[in-house]
Amino acid sequence: MNGQPISGASARAGRGRGGAALSALVLGAMLVLTACGGGGGGSDKGSGDGGKKGGEVANSASQAVVTIAPKDGADAVATSGVLKVTATKGKLTTVTVQDDKGTKIEGKIAGDGGSWEPLQHLAGSTKYKVHAVAKDEEGRESAKDTTFTTLVPQNTFIGHYTPEDGSTVGVGMPVSINFTRGITNPEAVENAIKVTAEPSVPVEGHWFGNDRLDFRPEKYWAAGTKVTVKLNLDGVEGRPGVYGKQAKSISFTIGRSQVSTVDASAHTMKVVRDGKEIKSIPITAGAPSTTTYNGQMVISEKYKVTRMNGATVGFGGEYDIKDVPNAMRLSTSGTFMHGNYWASSGTFGSANVSHGCVGLRDVRGGGDSGTPAAWMFNNSIIGDVVIVKNSKDKQIAPENGLNGWNMPWSEWTK
Repeated sequence: MNGQPISGASARAGRGRGGAALSALVLGAMLVLTACGGGGGGSDKGSGDGGKKGGEVANSASQAVVTIAPKDGADAVATSGVLKVTATKGKLTTVTVQDDKGTKIEGKIAGDGGSWEPLQHLAGSTKYKVHAVAKDEEGRESAKDTTFTTLVPQNTFIGHYTPEDGSTVGVGMPVSINFTRGITNPEAVENAIKVTAEPSVPVEGHWFGNDRLDFRPEKYWAAGTKVTVKLNLDGVEGRPGVYGKQAKSISFTIGRSQVSTVDASAHTMKVVRDGKEIKSIPITAGAPSTTTYNGQMVISEKYKVTRMNGATVGFGGEYDIKDVPNAMRLSTSGTFMHGNYWASSGTFGSANVSHGCVGLRDVRGGGDSGTPAAWMFNNSIIGDVVIVKNSKDKQIAPENGLNGWNMPWSEWTK
């Protein structure tokens, strides 16, 4: 401690000790009179009442009343349509709803502060804690805390999705989700699925029937795009009494752009990668009685060797080839692009002889990496686009495979 200020203060006190004592005595008397109210005028009295009233307000309870539904301790609560927080004689300022893992439920306080509702459904078989605070007109807070547990679903559904998590796919790859139960509340299910892209691009969903939901942008993905799919289906009532039980996130990457165009009348296929033609391959398409679909098709599966039996696609016993090489599926109904070792080499580039597939020259077993079929197989990935034109057949249906690109954007988003 610095000693100089103390010494200075002592000196000053010593010089004015008598005057200071008298002043202190007079001031003390005045304070006593003021505190007791003696001799005070009307304005002083009013000031005293005001202070008393302010103290009462500050110490009294908040007039705001917070109500939470469902009630505290409730069990088997529905996952949507029940949770709500309201306030009377005040306005809500804070509402927090979270499960035991700390996962919060998004919600919104109404503009007038009188209510709060969740912006999403709740999960099934989950305990939630609710904390709500409201203020009255004087700014005094009233809080309420409750807990409740949601119902345990007896019947559930999940969605089988493609592509796989962590995969790299072609520019034509949609997100396709097939549900294990028919959905009668498609809006709730679709709202629980978010598909986002980086770089950002609008992505919209379209239902095929009541058990399949596909997502895609208006045009093919840009090469290098990162796509994330969040499935927040846990607790969604997809149909009466049937609830989703998935809550997961997957992501995939769009690789280089490859779009191959088959000209069925010219018997050729041109392979374009990142805007540049890298290969022209002679092919054979569907014969006049078994023509190949026109339209945009997406490679959905790849098999180094597979069996093709005409009986499985409506051709009876016309063929059953147990070792078809370098096969890539283009439709659910059985359209493939594959190696063909049984036709003469002169067929490719000059005639259409297949049962609807796109055939490329190959050898039995597919072991020769120098054949056109082997080159195409080794240079293609799931999600690559194959376009067929000038075939004397109709355009492939959008739901036949991963081929929603054949539906106009205006119809897709309807």
